[in-house]
Amino acid sequence: MREEQRQRAVTALQAFLSTPFEEQLRRHQTTSPASAALALFHDVVAHVPAYRAFLTQHGISYNSIQTFEDFVNLPFITKNNYHSRYPLAELCRNGQLDMCDMIAVSSGSTGKPTFWPRFFTDELQIATRFEQIFHDSFYADNRRTLAVICFTLGTWVGGMYTTNCCRYLASKGYPITVVTPGNNKDEIFRVVQELSSAFEQVVLLGYPPFLKDVIDTGIARGVEWHRYQIKWVMAGEVFSEEWRSLVGERVGSNNPYYDSASLYGTADAGVLGNETPLSICIRRFFAENPDAARTLFGESRLPTLVQYDPISRFFEVYEETLLFSGDNGIPLLRYHISDHGGLIAYDAMLEFLAEWGFDPVAALQGGRGIHPLPFVYVFGRSNFTVSYFGANIYPENVMVGLEQPMVREWVTGKFVMQVKEDAELDRFLSVVVELAPTSEASEEKRDAIASSILSQLLRLNSEFANYVPKQYQVPLVELAPMGDPEYFPIGVKHRYTR
Repeated sequence: MREEQRQRAVTALQAFLSTPFEEQLRRHQTTSPASAALALFHDVVAHVPAYRAFLTQHGISYNSIQTFEDFVNLPFITKNNYHSRYPLAELCRNGQLDMCDMIAVSSGSTGKPTFWPRFFTDELQIATRFEQIFHDSFYADNRRTLAVICFTLGTWVGGMYTTNCCRYLASKGYPITVVTPGNNKDEIFRVVQELSSAFEQVVLLGYPPFLKDVIDTGIARGVEWHRYQIKWVMAGEVFSEEWRSLVGERVGSNNPYYDSASLYGTADAGVLGNETPLSICIRRFFAENPDAARTLFGESRLPTLVQYDPISRFFEVYEETLLFSGDNGIPLLRYHISDHGGLIAYDAMLEFLAEWGFDPVAALQGGRGIHPLPFVYVFGRSNFTVSYFGANIYPENVMVGLEQPMVREWVTGKFVMQVKEDAELDRFLSVVVELAPTSEASEEKRDAIASSILSQLLRLNSEFANYVPKQYQVPLVELAPMGDPEYFPIGVKHRYTR
C-alpha cells in the first residue's frame, strides 16, 4: 500500500468536490499561467527520469532553466522523440508505471498502439471541462440528467474518460446518471426510450458523425427525439455550424448556444479545451461572416473554437501549430501535437468582434457561460491526417492499400484523401486515386481499390476499425487520369489530404 498515492487521491478529490467550478475557472486571474508552466517543469525534472534524460540528450542542464524565457526555449517533445524513445515507466513520475491506475490506448500511423497511463487525479482536472459544459450549457446542476456515453468503450480513451468524468460530477452533487451503451445504436435507442421518462434531459456524448447517424437512424425507427430534451457533447472532429443546426432541428433543439458543446482533446492529455455558450455564439457569427473569419484566422474555412484554462493546459504557438504543457500520468512539456491553429486572448477577441459590430456577451442575454478565458482555435492536424468518426486516418494506411499486388499495376501511388459531406450532411471518406499512364478507369478497378484500401485500414488502423461504423467504412474511390489538374497537377508538391 502506498500512503502517498492514497493521500494524493484524497486531497485531489476533496479539492474537486469542495471547490465551486467558477472559482476553479478564475485561477488564471490570481496565478500566472507562465509561472504555473515553469513550476510544472521543475516538478517534472525532479520526478520524471525520461525527461531528465531527454534534456541531457539535448545538452541542457535543467538547473539552468529558471525563468519563463528559459522555458520557452526548451526543445519540443513529440511521440517520436520522447514517448517512443523511453520505457513507459520512465515517462511516469519516479519511474513507476504503477503510480498510475489506468492506461488508455491511441493508434498511430502503423497501427501500433501508443499507451498513455493516467491516475485518478489526472481525470479530476479534466472533469472541470465537463462541469463547465454540464453547468453552463445544460444547467445540469438543477435538472435531472441522463448522460448517455456513445463513445467507443474499451481501451480507447474517449469512452472511459468521458464516463469517469461524468461520474465525478455526480459525486460532486450534480443530479447526473450515467449509462454506457457505447457505439451500439440499438442499445442507445433502448436506454433513451426506456429511461428518459425519469429525467428532465438526455445528453448524448460521442463523435459528431456517429451522433448524427444515431439521430437519423432513430428517426427512421420512430424515435421521437423531441420528447427527450436532447443535448449533445462531441469530440474529435471539426464540423460546420450548418451541421449543428441540422442536428438541432432533428432533435427538437431551439437554442444552439446552450444545447450542444464540443471538446478539443487528445489521447495524450485528455481534454485541452471546450466549447462554451460564448465560443459557440462567436463561431456562429463567424460562420455568417466569412470575411471576419478570414481576417482573424487567416483562412476562409471555419476552425473549431474553444476556450481553455491556461493553468491546466498552457498553450503556445509555433509556426501556426500548437504546443501545450500539462500534468498527466505522463507529464508533457512543450508537447507538439501538429495541430494547425492559434490563440486569442479573451479581451482581444471581444475587441475584434466589436470592430465588426458584434457583441456576443449581449447576444447571450445574461445567460451562463461567459468567462474571461482565452480562446484556442484548431483547424486540425497539420501532418496530413484526416479525422473520421474520431479516428485519425493516415496517408500511410491508404498507401499500403495501393501497394497490394492486385491493384499496384493500375495506379501511380498518388491519391487525395478527404472527408466530405453528402446532401444529407452525412460524412464519407473520399479517396481520389491517380491512375497509371496505361490504365483506364472502370467500375471493377474502383471496387477492387476500395476493397484493398479498406482491408489495410482495418488491418493497420485500430482506431478506424473500432470507431467507424461498418456501413461508413468503405471509402468512396474516384479514379483520375495521371496529371489531373484538380488533384494531381504536374510540377507541384503533392498533398495527400485536403
